[in-house]
Amino acid sequence: MEPVRDWKGRATLVDLLDRVFDKGVVIHLDLIISVAGIPLLGVNLRAALAGMETMLEYGMMQDMDMKTRMWEAEHRRKKEAPLLEGEEVILNTFGSYYYMKGIYNAWKSGRLYLTNLRLMLYQQDIAEIVFEAPLTNITGIAVRKESSFTGKDKDIVYLYLEGKKIARLNVLETEELRRNLERLVEEAGVTLDRALSAEGLDETTSSFLMEGEQVSCQGKMWYLMPKSGIMVETWRPGRLYLTNTRLCWWNDFDKRIVFQVPVDKISGSTVEIKNISPVLRGQEVLDLIYGCNGSKMIASFSGKSAEDWKKALNELVASQGQAPEDREKETCPQCGSRALAKELLQKGCAKCGWVSPRLQKRMAPVLKAR
Repeated sequence: MEPVRDWKGRATLVDLLDRVFDKGVVIHLDLIISVAGIPLLGVNLRAALAGMETMLEYGMMQDMDMKTRMWEAEHRRKKEAPLLEGEEVILNTFGSYYYMKGIYNAWKSGRLYLTNLRLMLYQQDIAEIVFEAPLTNITGIAVRKESSFTGKDKDIVYLYLEGKKIARLNVLETEELRRNLERLVEEAGVTLDRALSAEGLDETTSSFLMEGEQVSCQGKMWYLMPKSGIMVETWRPGRLYLTNTRLCWWNDFDKRIVFQVPVDKISGSTVEIKNISPVLRGQEVLDLIYGCNGSKMIASFSGKSAEDWKKALNELVASQGQAPEDREKETCPQCGSRALAKELLQKGCAKCGWVSPRLQKRMAPVLKAR
């Protein structure tokens, strides 16, 4: 290591860290502390500071590095999941559990243990059981393919537990886990509900579904939150649900239903390509047309499945005895001519020039500027 002195006052913290991990730093320090010209304390320091790869390359700290690695490997092997008396491991594999508490949602990984008594996910690093479910509490099992943030599909195991609770697991041996789990649960005296489907339920539905309410469609959709107080219109992430009684949207952040409308109030829907932000341009936006207090309203959603939602909603409208295109039309309050409700609300009447109060309010700043 050749010392380098030509820093010329340009060294930053990034430069220092890069130097430490790349080539290393040798500190030579001679310090004398004196009082009134009389030397009292002397410090002579010689130290080498570098990344472990650099240290090992120069033959330094090799024994300590080996002992540390051996101790950590042995220590990790000892961190096995705590088993109960008489408990036997049937399947031990890597897996992850979708943890939800408050606003914190994340996949937690660890070792998944299926025993003759329970199913649990154990994090060895912190010696903690992240998820645990006795076999007698499992009432149903379903597997659904879902897209990850990388765009690849993966199998997610849904466990239906007592108390209308749902757990989501991602494991390497999905079919092996499912097969063994079904066998062990039935051996424990529990009859699994084979009619359960992961398509209709997820973790949030148990908190808002009413008695007799069933989900027919659901998926991730952004919702354009209307202006409220000082808050401007904002797109928020969440999940859209269509049940046998209503269409509702669940806010992921607030953990509650923010928008809902009875199915018999839905008039139709359209899909357009819009720029929903300076970054998200050319996105599919689903405009839902529905009735509220005698007026036609529009709620906007955005997501990859916008076309599928349009089809499902228009089929719902048609099943209620009226074609979607007919229900989308409304009568102008001023001249009585028929036009699409969306055009009346957003552009006004093309024949008489009538403009809705909502559109007048929106156009007021523009007209004032003129």
